[in-house]
Amino acid sequence: ILIDCGPDFRQQILPLPFRRIDGVLITHIHYDHVGGIDDLRPYSKLSDIDVFANKTTCNGLRHTLPYCFTDKLYPGVPKLILHRIDAHRSFTIGDVEVMPVEVMHGNLPILGFKIGKMAYITDMKTINPEELAYLEGVDTLVVNALRWEKEHHSHQLVGDAVEFSRQIGAKSTYLTHLTHEIGLHGETQKQLPKNVHLAYDGLVLDV
Repeated sequence: ILIDCGPDFRQQILPLPFRRIDGVLITHIHYDHVGGIDDLRPYSKLSDIDVFANKTTCNGLRHTLPYCFTDKLYPGVPKLILHRIDAHRSFTIGDVEVMPVEVMHGNLPILGFKIGKMAYITDMKTINPEELAYLEGVDTLVVNALRWEKEHHSHQLVGDAVEFSRQIGAKSTYLTHLTHEIGLHGETQKQLPKNVHLAYDGLVLDV
């Protein structure tokens, strides 16, 4: 299961075994989260690929990549099956249950995903308190943290991410969507609580 498919998808997937992708979960339509969708082409030769997104993102994908989402596909385009999903309505990919949760990316409602005892949330600035019930029981949290200081209009900072982790009671938290302003890994890690870690490309978690 792939969450988002940014412009560096090809670079990140190359070291991994070439195997079927059972589903792609899209958080929102911004290019850094969907710019690599065309690179799903070779994987669609193994099977058609189910793509799951909310209404706004589905519409955006059809507009941005019309040749991928049309009744008459020309040879070679990735074979993608687009599914509209909504927050709070769970669905399954194989035997894996996925619960979409809504967070706010500035003024834009986007999706995070709870899968078992793991939650993946990116580009969050705020979250409605009513959403927290859908995150009960999360042990492992992956969440965005742009930098330490300098408020951003649509992304939370490290302090916000740490507080959010405490709020939902996550046992382990991994910060993603980081900028260079976060600092060097070794130095920055020392400033974080013991159960909060900087994520990095190639990181493998057992959840």
